[in-house]
Amino acid sequence: MQRRRPLEGTHYTNLFGSPLMAHKWEESGALNEDLRSRILAFSESNPGVSKTNVGGWHSESGLLEFCGAAGGELVRRIHAICNEATARLLREYGHKPQEFRWTLHAWANVNATGDFNRIHTHPGSTWSGTYYVDIGLDPSVAVNAAPLQIFDPCQGRANTFFPPLAPSSFTIRPEEGLMVLFPSYLPHMVLPQQGPRPRISVAFNLRREPFP
Repeated sequence: MQRRRPLEGTHYTNLFGSPLMAHKWEESGALNEDLRSRILAFSESNPGVSKTNVGGWHSESGLLEFCGAAGGELVRRIHAICNEATARLLREYGHKPQEFRWTLHAWANVNATGDFNRIHTHPGSTWSGTYYVDIGLDPSVAVNAAPLQIFDPCQGRANTFFPPLAPSSFTIRPEEGLMVLFPSYLPHMVLPQQGPRPRISVAFNLRREPFP
């Protein structure tokens, strides 16, 4: 008679995961060059705002109107990745994909050497993300580009529950043309820029309407 293994048939799963989506848009060289020149030109004539940035330049939030057609194309890409991530999330939970109405706020960031962004979240939004226009480094040393660091929102878990097994943060190395999307409740920061030229990115929030 075959003995049954102890606890055979027990259900095991992980709870409270957070989605993350990253996509590198191909053939983005011309778009990035246009965005780069427009963002730098606008930063020279506009004082920007102080948010989470320590040093650096942070534009007002909007729809990237100052970036012209390049801004419009980037807005289209933001909506595309948002819709795809939302559809995958719904399917994961057993729901059929559906269309949502989104309110988008986007802004440009220019970080020179030593500039960084403090740890923060984006309350009042559903998704947050960033798009990398220029990492400020030659591709041969891109590994040194200032990364985006995302933190476990449950610090009790991060500090007490098998810390070596469940890391408390996740690092994303920027690449030009890379777009990253994550829930707005996730704490995140940008480490100091190490490159010789400015690190240029576009950050954004998407709010599902009606919210939440």
